[in-house]
Amino acid sequence: MSLVLFVILIALVFEYINGFHDTANSIATVVSTRSLSPRAAILLAACFNLLGALAGVAVAKTIGSGIVEAQYVSLSTIAAALLGAIGWNLITWYVGLPSSSSHALIGGLCGAALATSHGNWHALKWDLVSVSGHAEGLWPKVILPMILSPAAGFTLGFIIMLLMLAALKNLRPHRANRLFSKCQWLSASYMSLSHGMNDAQKTMGIIALTLCTATNEHIFDTLPRWLAFLRTPDFDIALWVKVTCALTMAAGTAAGGYRIIKTLGHKMVKMQPVHGFAAETASATVIQIASHWGIPVSTTHVISSSIMGMGSARRFNSVKWGVVEQMAWAWIFTLPVCGLFSYGVHRVMGWLLGI
Repeated sequence: MSLVLFVILIALVFEYINGFHDTANSIATVVSTRSLSPRAAILLAACFNLLGALAGVAVAKTIGSGIVEAQYVSLSTIAAALLGAIGWNLITWYVGLPSSSSHALIGGLCGAALATSHGNWHALKWDLVSVSGHAEGLWPKVILPMILSPAAGFTLGFIIMLLMLAALKNLRPHRANRLFSKCQWLSASYMSLSHGMNDAQKTMGIIALTLCTATNEHIFDTLPRWLAFLRTPDFDIALWVKVTCALTMAAGTAAGGYRIIKTLGHKMVKMQPVHGFAAETASATVIQIASHWGIPVSTTHVISSSIMGMGSARRFNSVKWGVVEQMAWAWIFTLPVCGLFSYGVHRVMGWLLGI
């Protein structure tokens, strides 16, 4: 029982770190354009992340039951996955490099499952069709969206910015900035809501997987009646899991993430409110669509690529492509590095605990 509580605690630590690590996804643009102060933007992001986290479970179900085979998942598997993802998140946050908490968690889960199965690659769900006829597994839900979602963010950001440039060509710049400084409150709220719908659900899925695993391993057989709510024989997202994860992410968001805000909001493209509005609207729309289909996309990848698309619509060389290259390497390495981290953590845990 103590191991179950320990794993849930690690999951909530991951959720908290996810909150301040990915705060920049929601508010970097609104802070960089000075439409909102950093403190006001973080408060707005925390509130709408909370609402978004309560708005569905499709992504949670993908993380909890659509990535690895259940027979290769134990509580130590989940703990190793979380510790690997947390390590990578802290490293990239410290150096101010936007990376994907989603891919960190997925890579960690895959690496830990491989360690549990002693290198059996069949422990990973690659490509399958569920009973309901929906495509599941790493290829349709992780790898393909990892390529398509940034492309969609770039394209939509480019198109929205072109349309806005055409519509506003007769409006004086200071009037446009004053108008979109207010409009950006809406787009930042939309982005924060979308971020909560996708990112907070990932930890919900991990906690539900933890409870389901503990139930199947008969750890809860001797639970007192007042703790019966912990039993989850079938994979399900209980209300208390939703609320706990939502509040934890909101608290992490409120803690801020200024290092990454600086990279996304200032180093990549210089922005005015109209530009921030275009990037936020594009990225939030892509994330909303992905959340509806239960696809755990990287909100970091989508907002970053939307900013690139918006900047390219203005002038291709307005984007600082050297910064983009650094970010791209972090994107490429997140999945395999977190997989190796978690694989190693599980091996060390096995050596120390004899499991």
